[in-house]
Amino acid sequence: MIRFVKNEEIDIPKWDRCIREAVNSRIYAFSWYLNTVDTNWAALILNDYQAVFPLALGQKMGISYTYQPVFTQQLGIFTPLLLTPQLVEDFIKELIKISPLIQINLNSHNKIIGNYIRNDKKINHELDLISPYEVLKQSYSKNLKRNIKKAEKADLSIFKNVKPEAVIDLFRDNKGKEIRNLKDGDYLKLKRLAYKALKIQASQIWGVYTSDNSLCAAAIFVNDARRYTFLFSATNEEARKNAAMPFLIDAFIKENAGTKMIFDFEGSNDKNLARFYRSFGSTVIPYPHVFYNNLKFPINILWKIKRILA
Repeated sequence: MIRFVKNEEIDIPKWDRCIREAVNSRIYAFSWYLNTVDTNWAALILNDYQAVFPLALGQKMGISYTYQPVFTQQLGIFTPLLLTPQLVEDFIKELIKISPLIQINLNSHNKIIGNYIRNDKKINHELDLISPYEVLKQSYSKNLKRNIKKAEKADLSIFKNVKPEAVIDLFRDNKGKEIRNLKDGDYLKLKRLAYKALKIQASQIWGVYTSDNSLCAAAIFVNDARRYTFLFSATNEEARKNAAMPFLIDAFIKENAGTKMIFDFEGSNDKNLARFYRSFGSTVIPYPHVFYNNLKFPINILWKIKRILA
């Protein structure tokens, strides 16, 4: 039986055991991660935590809705059981009973069979690190190899213990000026998330410095037992000139090559980013985005318009 469980009623040890043992485990679904990005998350749970579905529930103008928490690319159903399309269907049917409006990302193992919801495909890129570095590098694009050589000639250096604030400030001073959907509260969540991950040894924060000791590129990597996730990164104009980010990612891949880990690029549907991630020899892994609108007229029409204009 699938039941809805409020945050305060969730058995955390059982929850984390289910996520840890799940065939499709993701770091976003562990309790410590969810507690940081949404302190009031709830869940749908099958029997005694045989399968779980973390939920972020909100309410605006009297409308209840389910949304994707910031810094969680993929959630959805997690289980150590056989994850069939029917099991996914059963969970979604329970979700629409409690939420008339749904805008969420499931994970790549969640296959949808129902045709009553809008199911768009989003794109992720993953690289299996099991091969030695020299083998992995053979799949690099020619342009990527040229950029790495350019970075090496620029006398760049990598520091592996950068503070979260340095990465966030670098981003806000550059790309962040163009980003409207990240608010002050989101950056605070990212900072807390990074420090929490560092505390439990589930994160590494690397930075690239120029010859005059100036930070020009940085990245926050989070990890569980199976994958490294490229969670957040920042560059400035100098980094774009000297190819600092390709240099940084290549160094991270080199250090972790030959392990039973996946490097998760965490995106992207953006054509330029997708091309950049593919240049490392990554594999395209689609995952579903679910949109369901059962609001009553005329609210449903207004919400559709808002979604189009967003």
